[in-house]
Amino acid sequence: MTQKNTSTSPVVRIEDLSVRYATGTHATRGVDLQIPAGQIVAVVGESGSGKSTLAKALIGLLPADAHVAGSIRFGDTEVTTLDTRAWRRIRGAGIGLVPQDPGASLDPVKTIGSQLIEVFRLHPQRSVPRSQWRSKAIELLGSVGIDRPEQRLGQYPHELSGGLKQRVLIAIAFALDPQLLIADEPTSALDVTVQRTVLEVFVALARQKGTTVLFVTHDLAVATDISDRVLVMNSGRIVEDRSVRSLVTESTEPYTKALLAQAVSGGERQAPAGPSAPAIRVSGLSRTFGRGAGAHRAVDNVSFEVPRGTTFSLVGESGSGKSTTAKILMGLLEPEAGRVEVNDRDVTAVRGAARYRLWREAQLVYQNPDSALDPRQPVASIIAEPLVNYRLGNAKQRATRVGELMEQVNLAPELAAKRSPELSGGQRQRVAIARALAAGARILVLDEALSALDVLTQEQILGLLRRLQAEQQLTYLFISHDLHVVERISHRVGVMRRGQLVETGTVDEVFSNPRHEYTRSLLAANPGHVLRELAAPGA
Repeated sequence: MTQKNTSTSPVVRIEDLSVRYATGTHATRGVDLQIPAGQIVAVVGESGSGKSTLAKALIGLLPADAHVAGSIRFGDTEVTTLDTRAWRRIRGAGIGLVPQDPGASLDPVKTIGSQLIEVFRLHPQRSVPRSQWRSKAIELLGSVGIDRPEQRLGQYPHELSGGLKQRVLIAIAFALDPQLLIADEPTSALDVTVQRTVLEVFVALARQKGTTVLFVTHDLAVATDISDRVLVMNSGRIVEDRSVRSLVTESTEPYTKALLAQAVSGGERQAPAGPSAPAIRVSGLSRTFGRGAGAHRAVDNVSFEVPRGTTFSLVGESGSGKSTTAKILMGLLEPEAGRVEVNDRDVTAVRGAARYRLWREAQLVYQNPDSALDPRQPVASIIAEPLVNYRLGNAKQRATRVGELMEQVNLAPELAAKRSPELSGGQRQRVAIARALAAGARILVLDEALSALDVLTQEQILGLLRRLQAEQQLTYLFISHDLHVVERISHRVGVMRRGQLVETGTVDEVFSNPRHEYTRSLLAANPGHVLRELAAPGA
């Protein structure tokens, strides 16, 4: 086993770090930071604050056009001057990484076992004999709480849930006992129950091994639950560096106080909606994947209604059936039983022209605008795409409509000529919403549409969605694992588990007086316990 640095000298020492990209953007400005051995440090801030750039600079993964000024020392090594070969020796062995997206980070055509063993093959100097590679891989999977670890070695990533895939990445990161571990939004795509168990495993391993951790997150509630110390970044600078208790109880920085206020209060709930006819009616919906012994009932006899001009949210852990339900509603999957009505019209098994008409009335807003927006097209062309597809108006009328839509979603006119990679995460999601409304849709299915955004940007988009709903009588089916967001946007909530709708009710009923044990477990897993405890009066 690698000997840990037990001296009092910092594992990481950063002095006056500035990172500038070819576009002229300064991602970090004058950052100074020391991290002692064994400390878990969280870095929080909104999109574009510089937190991910700081993490990438620490592990040598900045893009080629990045210009770095200042010093980064890992132990006694100045890493800003390392070449590719030197970085290969340090990455994995000295500095480990737990990336955000296991779907993109694990090789889909290699088994879990081969990807774990590859770490030992790439670093033969780390004294794990070849004869022990398999047993060490089994031991690592067991250490992160993966059941049947020997069997899992032969499985492929697509055979594992999101939570299990993230555990595999944690096992790979800890495989060579690195001194420093960088975790970049490692649980942002996970539901609250899986997030809690994955974080418990991660923190327990780090404490057990004495690993120094830099944990990058947009979620202040998660940061305060797991870390010893929190860095708050804004516009490329560290504006606050405090212990968790000091940050919550003594901060005077306006930006930090805004983050804290949002994380603690969660914002206001929607006022109860008055009676109206249903825009969406789902009755007895069922869908099974696979056959025989491998059959999986993804949706099991699900029924609900969404009155026009209101928001109905579906919550539940990964695999609960909420996204499958949304896909059936949008005509992207056919149910084996049940009925879907949109605006009093049966759309259960629409095809061809009928499905095309459905998509003009109901539009899907995806989780990740990065993959949903064409990076080659300017914003104006992206928003106008439905107008072109449905042959609505001439070029001049489409341009006018695009301008109206950009104004509705609070996008500055000068952004029309920019491409999506030049926009922030919040701006990209506003483009996606504008495009969804372009052809006149009055029903939006929002599938994890805010999960990748920081809390302040989330609040801005939530405010936008509420305003558009009030102005245009929009109906939302909102799919999310983020209970804080669901609580603020919903009129009614449905809780799904293993394909079944186990509880429905108003926000007050579900959040303040849950009836089902599973709902209570979801609420108990919500992050932010430390934050709320410290922020409570008299704490």
